[in-house]
Amino acid sequence: MNVKQPLLGSSGTLFFLVIVSAFPPLTTDLYLPALPTMVEMLNTTQTMVNLTLSVYFVTYALGLLFWGPLSEKFGRKPIMLLGLGIYVLASLLCAMANNIEMLIGARLIQAFGGSAVTVVATAIVKDLYNGREREKIMATIMSLVIIAPMIAPVLGAFLLKIGSWHMMFSALAIFGAFSTVLACGFSETIPKRYTGSILRSWGRLAVVSNNPRFISLLLIFTLPPMTLMSFLAAGSYIYIDGFGLSEQTFSYAFAFNAFFASFGPTIYIKLSNRVKVSNIISVCYLILMLIGILTYNLGHLSPWLFACLAAPATLMVIVTRVPGINLMLEQHTSDTGSAVAVIQFCSMMAGAIGMTLVTLHPDNLIHSLGIIQFSIGALASIMWFMAKNRAFVVDHLTTS
Repeated sequence: MNVKQPLLGSSGTLFFLVIVSAFPPLTTDLYLPALPTMVEMLNTTQTMVNLTLSVYFVTYALGLLFWGPLSEKFGRKPIMLLGLGIYVLASLLCAMANNIEMLIGARLIQAFGGSAVTVVATAIVKDLYNGREREKIMATIMSLVIIAPMIAPVLGAFLLKIGSWHMMFSALAIFGAFSTVLACGFSETIPKRYTGSILRSWGRLAVVSNNPRFISLLLIFTLPPMTLMSFLAAGSYIYIDGFGLSEQTFSYAFAFNAFFASFGPTIYIKLSNRVKVSNIISVCYLILMLIGILTYNLGHLSPWLFACLAAPATLMVIVTRVPGINLMLEQHTSDTGSAVAVIQFCSMMAGAIGMTLVTLHPDNLIHSLGIIQFSIGALASIMWFMAKNRAFVVDHLTTS
């Protein structure tokens, strides 16, 4: 660990990073079981309810670009605490919403605050750890964070039974308050703050984006999350409306997907000790293509077959995420906050596009998901084949 954490310690710091890294999955997955119900309760349409997801992701993505460079100038801790305060307030507003317009607006504010939390969390990992140790810490964080999508839908379905969807956002406010307490014990990690103006700090985004090696990797590793977000947007409608499952049963199917994915980072770390990382990535993208074909042709036969196809598709995305993020961060020795912001922004925008594309034909959600999985797998495979033997990739893969 590059910067000691006297209050949290090494274990407490890892726990803190897991908690703040869990904001995106918790904020989206907790209320997924309620999406079909919210259409009726708010007297609106499926498209409008889905806006609470897509608006969140778009705002979240833009917020990353806003907060990332500021964390270089003002420090990680102040930006983290400010983001948490906004998030808690917005979650309470979501809980009090009585119409779809107010909910969408509150979700927008919630996304803006939440983006500060997660962009700083990833930057802290880069501040504290190097090389292979960073990969192992990232894998540990991802493995534990994936527990959130397993628990969140089950908890959401339970809250829906004993109350209403409003309770889900109250739970998020409590989670945000708990994270704030942990953040107060965190010690600043940024080695040297940016001394330029605020406007110039945002200009560092352009500096980061002018690195052609970084951009080529960005194109390869930020497209696959589109398949994951497509599944998030379509999953509840496929299971509940399409297959006729209850909200509780849907939550179990969704938890199965997250449980399967939770092994992804560990599988990567184990395999990378014996198999070339470039080959691991190549195989993952090829498997994603195959799953796309199977989903398109067989996914409609039963909910359990669909679940058994969706789970490994998610796994493939998660496995490539650890080496992908590490490779991208290795392309910059400074401007970590800006680099993380660009990475997460592109991932979230790709996800938002995927969520929109998969719902363009609501009567054929499974077919749309299969097409997206195949297309993204094929495109990522081609780009990775072109880049995997380049020096800026090989050097960091062999030394990480």
